Amino acid sequence: MKSAELVVAMSPYQHRALEYAQVLLPIGPFTETSGTFVNTEGTAQSFSGIVRPLGEARPAWKVLRVLGNLLGLPGFEQDSAEEVLHEALGEPGSIPGRLGNAVRGARLESLAPMAGKGVQRIAEIPIYSADAVVRRAQSLQQTHDAQPPAARMNRAMFEKLRLRSGENVRIRQGAGETVLAPVVDDGVPENCIRVPGGCPETSALGALFGEVSLERAPAGEKVAV
Repeated sequence: MKSAELVVAMSPYQHRALEYAQVLLPIGPFTETSGTFVNTEGTAQSFSGIVRPLGEARPAWKVLRVLGNLLGLPGFEQDSAEEVLHEALGEPGSIPGRLGNAVRGARLESLAPMAGKGVQRIAEIPIYSADAVVRRAQSLQQTHDAQPPAARMNRAMFEKLRLRSGENVRIRQGAGETVLAPVVDDGVPENCIRVPGGCPETSALGALFGEVSLERAPAGEKVAV
């Protein structure tokens, strides 16, 4: 991105795009615009914006429409979110008929289950880390569901690592690593560790599922942020 001749970023928030974008266009988050979700059953669920976008911000589709008009491109004549919906999906009632599990143009080969090796990561995205709106809500970040991430493991794993009170655990996955406080949770399966994603403390790690390595971290070592 930094080597591109021109980068135009659209975002409701000021963030790290400022490191490489020459232009930052303010857009409203989904709470300030109208749109449509399509669920896994093919049902179109439309919604309206709760409030008007702040200041000069506009819904993303309107920003794209104006850019298309300025560049003289065809297909940017929509005047409402409903027009965008109709062009993108057609009649809402036709969506289920266009969904399916078939993979077009690809040959699928069955693979034997892979034997698990090492410690496997199990992850979830905490409810108040799921999107940019809730991550920036100070009130939500002070609730029980927004507690700092921890490394949850069963008693056998805790004892295998010879962890003691006050010690942390270093977790390596791919080229990244983090240091978290351990929590004993016998609901975690054998040879597994539960480490949430979507958090600054765990952003250096890899995929939400996969093999990780663990080791004791010295007592008092600062937890990664």
